[in-house]
Amino acid sequence: MKNIKKTGIIALLLVLVLGILTACGGGSDSGESADTEDSADKTIKVAASPTPHAEILNSIADALAADGWTLEVVEFDDYVQPNVATTDGDVDANYFQHVPYLDQYNDENGTDLVAVGNVHYEAMGAYKGTKDSFDALEEGDQIGVPNDVTNEARALQLLAANGVITLKDGVGLEATKTDIVDNPKGIEIVELEAASIPGALPDLAVGVINANYALGAELTVDDAIAYEAEDSEAAETYVNVIVVNAGNEESEKTQALVKAIQTDEVKKFIEDQYKGAVQAKF
Repeated sequence: MKNIKKTGIIALLLVLVLGILTACGGGSDSGESADTEDSADKTIKVAASPTPHAEILNSIADALAADGWTLEVVEFDDYVQPNVATTDGDVDANYFQHVPYLDQYNDENGTDLVAVGNVHYEAMGAYKGTKDSFDALEEGDQIGVPNDVTNEARALQLLAANGVITLKDGVGLEATKTDIVDNPKGIEIVELEAASIPGALPDLAVGVINANYALGAELTVDDAIAYEAEDSEAAETYVNVIVVNAGNEESEKTQALVKAIQTDEVKKFIEDQYKGAVQAKF
């Protein structure tokens, strides 16, 4: 009986020891997993267009790092995939678009993406082609404008502001070619894919180009005839914003990102880097 008791006690002790070891082993695995999750949670992943958005984001990487965050910028060359990646949760935020485009995208795709912070405005410019001023324009000259509704209206308003054409009263940022009521020099307005206009400048008298495409083509203020005014309707409407999924507006990542980008240092970076083609709007 004594031997049986001893055997039972020993067995019990073995069970207890194994249980403790197993618990310790489980605790170690759990700790490693938690550390990995914590590390991943300190990474802010943002989808962006290469110029100027990714460049502006990269300028705040050190500031975020000082606060314990790692910034990962994922570049896209189109205006659809950044929103898809954000909706799917592949990135935490995106930075490439203005609110009118965002609203249109949500309406067309049934998504619930929201703007959480203004960053900059890209001034649309009229750039020299075969002519170096609006005064030099002659009858039959061609001016290239973007063929999407939003940016074509901006281009037409820029031309109207500089006396090249006259538009119907009140058309604002919904203007189309059919709203031109006076074209004194008989200029031909040619609608082109926005990204193709810089390459078409040798065949155009003037090209009206979005700032991101102008910068990507290494056009400078010296190549421009005119820019949209800072107080224009377009400047107030087409501010580029940080966008997240609804419900993430107050997350730590969102707040850290917006805080890091809306600073005097970023304003100076934008001013020095883009010389007026891009303007801070916060």
